[in-house]
Amino acid sequence: MKLAILSRNLKCYSTRRLKEAAEQRGHTVKILNTLKFAIDLEQGHPDLYFRQKQLSSYDAVLPRIGASITYYGTAVVRQFEQMDIFCANTAASISRSRDKLRSLQMLSRHRIGIPKTTFVRDKRDVLPAIERVGGAPVIIKLIEGTQGIGVLLAETVSSAAAIVELLQSQKQSVLIQKFVSESKGRDIRAFIVGDQVVGAMRRVARGQEFRSNIHRGGYAEPVELDESYRETAVRAAQIMGLQVAGVDLLESQDGPQIVEVNSSPGLEGIEGCTRLDIAGAIIDYISAKVNFPEIDLRQRLTVSRGYGVAEIYIPEGSDYIGKKICDSGLREKDISVLTLYRDAKVIPNPRSQRELEADDRLLCFGKLESMKELIPARIRKKRKSKVKALPDLPVAEEAVNRENDYEGNSIQEED
Repeated sequence: MKLAILSRNLKCYSTRRLKEAAEQRGHTVKILNTLKFAIDLEQGHPDLYFRQKQLSSYDAVLPRIGASITYYGTAVVRQFEQMDIFCANTAASISRSRDKLRSLQMLSRHRIGIPKTTFVRDKRDVLPAIERVGGAPVIIKLIEGTQGIGVLLAETVSSAAAIVELLQSQKQSVLIQKFVSESKGRDIRAFIVGDQVVGAMRRVARGQEFRSNIHRGGYAEPVELDESYRETAVRAAQIMGLQVAGVDLLESQDGPQIVEVNSSPGLEGIEGCTRLDIAGAIIDYISAKVNFPEIDLRQRLTVSRGYGVAEIYIPEGSDYIGKKICDSGLREKDISVLTLYRDAKVIPNPRSQRELEADDRLLCFGKLESMKELIPARIRKKRKSKVKALPDLPVAEEAVNRENDYEGNSIQEED
């Protein structure tokens, strides 16, 4: 395999380790400065030039995009994708994961733990927003912050309001987030490769520091995650569309809470703490993907007229509850169930004898008209009441993500 690592820092620990791991396995690897590319666009022939020369052929690309070059870096990754070269993380997945607000918005619609968070613009909304997340103390975060920079703890409502107002006056976008007191000064970093947690560490802050980032003086200890933490971490990476990711979780009384999903996590802390060959796991995964590539449904489905991928929700009271997939009548309607989502679990290619339960979500491929017929007229969902939450109504939606790539937010290469 010929691998390109996109990185501007040849001496960075992560870059060096990835290069070493690739060479130890007999692969050819080149470290390419992301800013030295030129992107050429021509009908039917996307191309890249590196240092004024046409780029030679590569089998795979591993992006390590720094904070200051997000827009150009994702453009280069996107060009590799258009040239049918496997990218460990796609441009779209990198873009959506590095915006804290955007990633939390995506996670919030799934059954996955996140700290209660609010985003406001009008200063009159600040105090009500603080109360909605549980009152002081609260965490205030810059949407574009990394390595713990731009993360503040406000002990009182008045100090929180003052901090938010000051940051907004400087044209900064901020999130107000519930402070999970039982996890003060510590969190968990789970390293995801494919659909596996290949290593995990607990990061602990020193002294009075509430931020546990190793870059802020914290220390790390290896940790063995239980099933709920592993499933939550893997699911979060999948929702972002990332195949290599560092998922940060808080240990709350309510279970794992996702804080952030990193698309370019550093290796030094996790390898030094766990003594595991994380770099080797990444290289092995990329090599396997090159040898057995997956089909990009987003482009292939356009040629299947009348067919597509949709998600079907099974609400309380549905006639499908208690029925086996083989007895549901879906196959007779030319609908195949690809994946079943149940709570935080992802069940690919579920067996036909599996019984359906309330709140299941079925990712299906089949005739779009048949899938539409299964769904009643769309009715606005009832807002949750403090007394009793009403059941969700059925929803079917296109599961293939066609979001425009987000422009302008940043990520730090090492976190």
